[in-house]
Amino acid sequence: MPTEPGRDIRKVTLTRDGPALIEGPVEIVTDDGRAVRSDRFIVALCLCRRSNDYPFCDTSHRRRRRTE
Repeated sequence: MPTEPGRDIRKVTLTRDGPALIEGPVEIVTDDGRAVRSDRFIVALCLCRRSNDYPFCDTSHRRRRRTE
């Protein structure tokens, strides 16, 4: 798949019961329009919305299991 000039392809790894791991640095736009940045090499994004540091994962999914 070709990319636009000047844009790098980022690898995203979906984990079974945890966060999405994205090769950084990244800028994330949340559902309320807020933009947050991370310059880390690997960024863990929360998919369960239980993180106290949302949209970043703080491993809260390990302490509180879904009841669904």
